[in-house]
Amino acid sequence: MVGVPETHSGWTFITSHARVLAAIADNPNVRIRDIAARCRLTERAVSRIISDLEQGGYLSRTKDGRTNTYRIEPDKVLRHPAEAGLSVASLLSLLVQDETDRVRKPVAP
Repeated sequence: MVGVPETHSGWTFITSHARVLAAIADNPNVRIRDIAARCRLTERAVSRIISDLEQGGYLSRTKDGRTNTYRIEPDKVLRHPAEAGLSVASLLSLLVQDETDRVRKPVAP
């Protein structure tokens, strides 16, 4: 994990659900442990969020042995009325691209 900020208290712009979804979009075979580390959440919280996303129809998972493979529904629209008509793909295009850019471009001192 490159450039991971220290933990803090207070509000943030991106929800934990969006962070988990972005981590899965980055790697559909990602382990819950790795999502938790990347998103600065507990494994239990990540499991609950994945369950929420599955129940909402945003995500499905298949098991192959001990490995989960996740599938995101990119055309599913976001839940809040203020984002009416915006798809999961629209959200992920911002989050995943930004993460990729941060990894490729080192921050200047």
